[in-house]
Amino acid sequence: MLETSATGQLQFAFGGPTEESHAGLTRPSCSRVTAQHPRGTEIANVRQVSILSAEELSAIAHDMGLDRLEPEWFGASMVIAGIPDFTLIQPSSRLQDEATGTCLVIDMENRPCHLVSAVIERQHPGMGKRFRPAARNRRGVTAWVERPGAITLGASLRLHVPDQPAWPHLDAARGQ
Repeated sequence: MLETSATGQLQFAFGGPTEESHAGLTRPSCSRVTAQHPRGTEIANVRQVSILSAEELSAIAHDMGLDRLEPEWFGASMVIAGIPDFTLIQPSSRLQDEATGTCLVIDMENRPCHLVSAVIERQHPGMGKRFRPAARNRRGVTAWVERPGAITLGASLRLHVPDQPAWPHLDAARGQ
């Protein structure tokens, strides 16, 4: 099941949010990593946490012609606010709770998915097909737990971004 429910606090262990289906130190590989592993291969779980941006969620809804999209429809673990272009934050950036020290490491962009489109279609018939183009580069990120602890609704998180420059051979490695 993709959909989640809202809560006032998340408790994180090294395996991820303690009450979520995506938690665990390992997971079976999926379509996102078939270039590296056959589907179903046990791999490290760097997709323990799904984080959305309130601003990007609002922009997706606007571009789809909707008043609002619920984060629960996305299977989101948490929603943050106040970081522009959040989905484009580079991998290995950290979000750390200033009160508890709980720290999440961003793995990568969580690309638009047909599962979310299906939920939107159930809620707003005829609108599901608009999701993927509207959510491009705004679908949020996945992350894993570096330091366990709690993050409470309304907590202040500090963003730590690595100062490593972009690899100059990226286009060549991608065959572009």
